[in-house]
Amino acid sequence: MQPKTLNDAEERMKKAVEFVRHELNGIRTGKASPQLLDTVKVEAYGTHVPLIQVGSVSAPEPRLLVIQPWDKSLMKAICKGINEAQLGLNPTDDGSVVRIPIPTLTEERRKDLVKLINKFAEEGRVAIRQVRHDANKDLKHQEDGGTLPADDAKRQTADVQKLTDRYIASIDEMLKKKTAEVMEV
Repeated sequence: MQPKTLNDAEERMKKAVEFVRHELNGIRTGKASPQLLDTVKVEAYGTHVPLIQVGSVSAPEPRLLVIQPWDKSLMKAICKGINEAQLGLNPTDDGSVVRIPIPTLTEERRKDLVKLINKFAEEGRVAIRQVRHDANKDLKHQEDGGTLPADDAKRQTADVQKLTDRYIASIDEMLKKKTAEVMEV
């Protein structure tokens, strides 16, 4: 069984990686992906709800998203919600579905997106290092308090470092994939 400090550290590191993954999924790469619309809110039935609750989103072609609303009366609200999300997309509705063509990215925009991707990845790495710092501090406190033998503290500190390396490598892998995806013409 793993000690409590290690379990807590691993959970917090997983959350940091998931945050980075979520942020990277929201970055437009020039390819159609239903995750591009995750942040879109639609005014429906007197309240703002996520787009996914009013229709299904699909990517039938590499440069096209299609939204099939469950209630046809929400077509205008869906288009308005997409425009208000300021994603740089221009939805059109044909009466039964909303089509969103995905424009190609300029070279300058690609470079800006790579900077943004790097920023998110660095934020994730910093969060993981902070978890490592907190876990090591906790282990040191336990060792100084006499509740944890010195050899156990050393072993657990090494385990925390292994976790840190593993999760940072995971973020680096996501960074590499997303950068390649953005720079692909």
